[in-house]
Amino acid sequence: MRYEHVCVEAVSCILPPHVVTSDEIEAQLAPVYERLGLPAGRLELMTGIQERRFFDRETLPGTISAQTVNQLLDQAGFDRKYVGALFHGSVCRDQLEPATASGVHHAAGLSENALILDISNACLGLLNGMVFLANMIEMGQIRAGVVVGTEVGRDLVEGTIDDLLQDETLTRKSIKNHIASLTIGSGSAAILLCDRRLSRTGHRLLGGSFQTDTSSHELCAGGVEAQKHGDHRPRMQTDSESLLVAGVNLAIPTWEQTKRTLSWQNEDVDRVFTHQVGKAHRKLLLEKLGLDPGLDYPTVEMLGNTGAAALPMAWALGIQNQALKEHDRVALLGIGSGLNSLMLGVQW
Repeated sequence: MRYEHVCVEAVSCILPPHVVTSDEIEAQLAPVYERLGLPAGRLELMTGIQERRFFDRETLPGTISAQTVNQLLDQAGFDRKYVGALFHGSVCRDQLEPATASGVHHAAGLSENALILDISNACLGLLNGMVFLANMIEMGQIRAGVVVGTEVGRDLVEGTIDDLLQDETLTRKSIKNHIASLTIGSGSAAILLCDRRLSRTGHRLLGGSFQTDTSSHELCAGGVEAQKHGDHRPRMQTDSESLLVAGVNLAIPTWEQTKRTLSWQNEDVDRVFTHQVGKAHRKLLLEKLGLDPGLDYPTVEMLGNTGAAALPMAWALGIQNQALKEHDRVALLGIGSGLNSLMLGVQW
């Protein structure tokens, strides 16, 4: 994929108000830790995550996504009449139908001529949305578009804690498949793309590439199983160790293909934003790709794993904190369960 006419006009995020530390989660799991002989501090030691954030209980993703879109467009000073498409790309949605994008579109006051839909692809939904918007802009179908997503991880974390406390068959081995569920946080991010003739920033989306390894699609799976768990909170089972290896193995050829597409070498990259999973994933990914860890902008320690919002949230925070300079070459390195990898290059 190569783009000549697409600009990244703005990236924005909203952080939830409630902070929950890994120590607090372990305090709730004290009976389990004691029975299994697990040392306190294990969760942070394994993942590097000190805390994560949650929205108020019963918060719908679309409610926050609407706030994020309005914030994005207002801060950019971008006329809503030019927004020809709105995609909602997080794992979390308000309901099966209609599309969560419908309510977001209404709350954001966008044009009746805009194409709206939800995109679901695990942790890559927002990056996939960028590609679809960029394709439409490049072909002249729209002049601008927004992709937004909000992950609300509270129910998954709290449901997992309840399950672990009630499971008398739990062992030191079987608890490993639940650790990833305890790393989940919440957050929201939105990205505005537009035709370069509309852009006031000139931040160009250059292109990128994608690869897939569906032989690993069962390594991470989640959903709602009310009959099994007795409630409607989501649950997730993750083979974290195998997923780590498979994900990085997929990232390697994706990065090589991306560099060929963009005519980049590793030394051309000035800043990197990755999917935020945990410290082990970040370390191995950057090591295998041959990229300096100092180029990355990690947020997982304080935000946890926020799914499809993770990479764009880190990107938005990096912009806010002036981590990007004019003319920087920026690599967006996305990986999602399934397995899928999507990597994009931006000329800032």
